[in-house]
Amino acid sequence: MSVRTEREQTRSPLISAENLAAYGDLPQPAPHTGAELASLIGLLTQQKSRIETVAVGHSRDAASRAAAEAFTTAWQARGGKVLAVVDWPETAASWLRPSRRLTAGPPDAWVVAAAPPGFVQLSRRLRHSTDWDPARTLAFASLADSRLPALAGPDTLHGLRGATAEGGTWEVRHRWVTCYPRMGPAA
Repeated sequence: MSVRTEREQTRSPLISAENLAAYGDLPQPAPHTGAELASLIGLLTQQKSRIETVAVGHSRDAASRAAAEAFTTAWQARGGKVLAVVDWPETAASWLRPSRRLTAGPPDAWVVAAAPPGFVQLSRRLRHSTDWDPARTLAFASLADSRLPALAGPDTLHGLRGATAEGGTWEVRHRWVTCYPRMGPAA
């Protein structure tokens, strides 16, 4: 192994406080909605391959914790299995422990309820140190922020999808977050 390759494998993927600050104040998660939860469950159940097991991750704020709990309850009521529920702080020296716990399953999919700053840090660690795949990850509306892909870095979040508070969906494609309106009858 070359010295450069070894250095790249051990280099921390943390984003400096200055770089985080350059993106302005990222919003705190709002309480999840019933339409958002239903849309998220719909995304998981409309997959071509059957998703049975999930790992749930969340920030430690009250809204993210409540959203993760609501999802876990709804998923288990449908007969799904939750392999792990993992939380993380908004600031830390390393996100290695939560990233390893979140990917230990391995689950069919990951579900995330989080505030953007901590999730960006965690996602960089997940991509750097695990087999996590953002294309197998679904998230609540709090992560549908156009600054997220730029802050996380090139293609770190490519394929991440989620639900909007109104019951629509969103997805990350390279540097862009695209939102789609709710389809079908209104609740």
